[in-house]
Amino acid sequence: MTKEEKGAIIDELAEKFAATPYFYITDAGGLNVAKTNELRRLCFERGIEYRVVKNTLISKALERLDTDYSSFDGTVLKGFSGVMFHDESGKVAAKLIKDFLKANKNSITLKGASVDSALFIGHDQLDTLLNLKSKQELIGEVIGLLQSPAKNVISGLQSGGNKLAGILKTLSEKEAA
Repeated sequence: MTKEEKGAIIDELAEKFAATPYFYITDAGGLNVAKTNELRRLCFERGIEYRVVKNTLISKALERLDTDYSSFDGTVLKGFSGVMFHDESGKVAAKLIKDFLKANKNSITLKGASVDSALFIGHDQLDTLLNLKSKQELIGEVIGLLQSPAKNVISGLQSGGNKLAGILKTLSEKEAA
């Protein structure tokens, strides 16, 4: 690979990392061709772009970004590396890895991930990534929490109005009697 080709790959990766808020770096080096094709097919079906890239190229592309990815050097960026990109959710790739591991024990390892510039290092972070809520889920919860007090006030006013009407009706009936 020539220096110009490497430069083009680094530029392309840097743009991809900058444009994609969710990416995972995995090690699937122990897979045979059939299992690798199965992993790539699953990635395609779930809207995940999966690329195998040299660690030095990944490192140089990450250096161009505003976020500090230096903690990936020496831990995440060694050995075989495949990068999974997803534009919409930080959970999709984690779910795919978990599902793939159910059918193929010890086949793929999460080396590191970046979810909205938050770094997760190590395979033990997979469950943490699965439990992360998406932006839409968090917005829905906030809206639900904001609506809850208003609903309580309205129901309290409605029930209070019914009680008040009942008391007035009882008092008017007593006066009439």
